[in-house]
Amino acid sequence: MSSPQEFKNHIDGEWSASITGKTFENRNPADTSDLVGLFQASGVEDAQRAVAAAAAAFDGWKKTPVSKRAKVLNSAADWLEANAQQIAQELTREEGKGVALARDEVLRSAQTLRFYAVEGQSFTGETFPQDDPDMVVYTQREPLGVVTVISPWNFPISIPARKIAPALIMGNTVVFKPSSDAPLSGYRLAEALIQAGLPKGVMNLITGRAGDIGAAITEAPQVRAISFTGSTAAGQHIHRSVPLTTRTQMELGGKNPLIVMEDANLDQAVDLAIKGGLSLTGQACTGTSRIIVMSQVKAAFTEKLLEKIKSLKIGNGMTAGMDIGPLATQKQLETVLSYIAIGKQEARHLVGGERLTGGEFDKGFYVSPAVFTDVTQQMRIAREEIFGPVLAIIEASSFDDAMAKANDTEYGLSAAIATGNARHAHRFAHEIQSGTVKINRTTTGNLINAPFGGLKSSSTSTFRESGRTGLEFYTQVKTVYRGC
Repeated sequence: MSSPQEFKNHIDGEWSASITGKTFENRNPADTSDLVGLFQASGVEDAQRAVAAAAAAFDGWKKTPVSKRAKVLNSAADWLEANAQQIAQELTREEGKGVALARDEVLRSAQTLRFYAVEGQSFTGETFPQDDPDMVVYTQREPLGVVTVISPWNFPISIPARKIAPALIMGNTVVFKPSSDAPLSGYRLAEALIQAGLPKGVMNLITGRAGDIGAAITEAPQVRAISFTGSTAAGQHIHRSVPLTTRTQMELGGKNPLIVMEDANLDQAVDLAIKGGLSLTGQACTGTSRIIVMSQVKAAFTEKLLEKIKSLKIGNGMTAGMDIGPLATQKQLETVLSYIAIGKQEARHLVGGERLTGGEFDKGFYVSPAVFTDVTQQMRIAREEIFGPVLAIIEASSFDDAMAKANDTEYGLSAAIATGNARHAHRFAHEIQSGTVKINRTTTGNLINAPFGGLKSSSTSTFRESGRTGLEFYTQVKTVYRGC
């Protein structure tokens, strides 16, 4: 048997092993006997080197013409597209999602790089009219400096792509720490950018536990901005710990509702619930977890939902026709099973929630999708983020009742409604406390060219990601008064 491949950090233009001399394993959640690779278990000294390298490279990169920076992004996109199938298979092996979804994610990441290669070349300041004919007043946008990017395991290449691409095109340098639960996809993104011609120190990739290196790459005075996606608790910790002058962008948890009105197309509503809540094994921050259904159609909707869920195929993401893959980690499996046990005590359990065993299931982290009904606002399964294939059905007596229940949460990331009533759709868009609003669409998914971000505890509510707006976070504005 051949030895597993060891993947290195990339610091100051070189691929290198951690100073700690330690590595950690990355295993396939669908088959834990499959060792995907070994990654560097970095320490504080590694992190300090990465930050120092990014700081040293900043002056040269910010002075690089924007057209050359754009060329790097486009070349990296070419590389991702040329290697999309291989990267998709690696993504499926380390995270568990279906290989077709993984390939879509890789191609979306390439598209993101191309989007910012174009938009970054026209993102400028403004001129201001005033009364002095011998003066011109204008603003200019400048890069911040060193940017730390910390990304999660559930979209391990597309989320860092939408953070790193705008940072680089605007002239910042990057320290990138991918999740230790899916580091290979982030490694491939960094590899694409590095082989595309980034000067040394502009992109620094470091792997390891957040507890070991997190403070060194977020609290260092050279770090001017941090873009983080992950749990609300982790985001709050980072936000409180960094210096006053460090800008933060935190995209955090969600407890996203789908309201099903009495006039909804129930087949469509079921489809929205399945795709939004289960297609990624429930492992999306925008995933549907609460289904708020009008009492008039609750029984009919529930019957259709259960029928559809029972037909779903669970298995390895490499298998054609698979609908639901494994949970991504042992820890996530344990968390989901614990919430299912809580749900069985709190609410009425309708289906699923079993740890699957036998055959290929014995080597993976598989749970059948669970549905609970008669869920009330006080129950933990209605209030806490589970991040797994668990759906909670909450009954509502009216549109106003449904809206009150939808908004009764600390989160505000994504929300959807299924309705054929234009007035309900209009009121929903205006009254829902959510950064992303969907009407007859799933709570999951967002456009590359549209802003993305949450409200309340789902975000710092400072700067949005994605779209042209996503460039703002990575720049600072100077106002210039120029006399003749």
